[in-house]
Amino acid sequence: MEHNWFFPPHDGIRLGDLAVSLGAELADAAHADRVVRSVSPVNRAKDGDLCYILSRKMSAELETSEATAILCDRTLAPLVPERIAVLLSTRPHTAFAMAGELLHPSAMRPEGMTSVPTDIAPGAYVDPEARLEAGVVVEPAAVIGKGAEIGEGTRIGPGAIVGAGVRIGRNCTIAAGATVQYALIGNNVIIHPGARIGQDGFGYAPGLKPGMIKIVQIGRVIIQDNVEIGANTTIDRGTMDDTVIGEGTKIDNQVQVGHNVRIGRHCGIVSKVGIAGSARIGDGVMIGGASGINGHITIGDGVQIAAMSGVVADIPAGEKYGGIPARPMRDFLRDMAELVMRSSTRVQKKGGKDE
Repeated sequence: MEHNWFFPPHDGIRLGDLAVSLGAELADAAHADRVVRSVSPVNRAKDGDLCYILSRKMSAELETSEATAILCDRTLAPLVPERIAVLLSTRPHTAFAMAGELLHPSAMRPEGMTSVPTDIAPGAYVDPEARLEAGVVVEPAAVIGKGAEIGEGTRIGPGAIVGAGVRIGRNCTIAAGATVQYALIGNNVIIHPGARIGQDGFGYAPGLKPGMIKIVQIGRVIIQDNVEIGANTTIDRGTMDDTVIGEGTKIDNQVQVGHNVRIGRHCGIVSKVGIAGSARIGDGVMIGGASGINGHITIGDGVQIAAMSGVVADIPAGEKYGGIPARPMRDFLRDMAELVMRSSTRVQKKGGKDE
């Protein structure tokens, strides 16, 4: 793929300077003045591109790669042809992510959709009782409600809605079409297009007649610093307590977080996950895509949950679980192996009978 106008190449960073920024080591100091301008996969890298490798599987692609530099650890450095500069790192994946931010800073969060000549664009509505610090940008068709407070450096995208009384910290991005209600949001938070924050949760009681009676939802959503929330994700406000998303947590697109859920710090939650009301999720938890988390259960710190799992009960800290219902990973893998063996045996018996 050639460079495009959406994310043009950087003016250039010297490898010597890049190594210092990444905490990496340049294997050959003679390459210090070489310049990189973009990132690329190994197989289609061109001059000026930086790549990374994590295993020996890339050795064949390295032979034909035109990359300027490769990030890798010492064990893989001998695989890199002499014509390509090597940046040595004990954590090449992390270093590559850092390099990407330096080379393409505009790709790190949703950019503005319009060239706003003033901080408040024509067509935007900011209630007279809202308070915006200097440097807040509000794009066309956005609405800022009564008593809302927004910190310096925050951008409100076109068509986004910030409800009455909402507090948003500094250097945040609320992207196009997102809605934020009944919420307190920290600094450096990114909310992608179409996300819905703070709507009422799903709560009903049995009615006196057939049907259900809606339970009032008077809690809030609290989103701490450095959280990122994907497109079309929904986070319901609490019933009487708060729904809380901990510092540094990253939530993918199309995730549902129910009322009163508390998610710890630095968690990773992948697309299509559904978390039912009042679940408690510890720090550093990783939840694979399309998993379902039952309500009123506790998932301990550092737990890893495989994709498409159904979690119906508490999980102790540090465990790896998978399957439906979710169980310790060793049990899940053993059960899957037994199913495969039984299925294979049935197919063989059936084949023999038909012959």
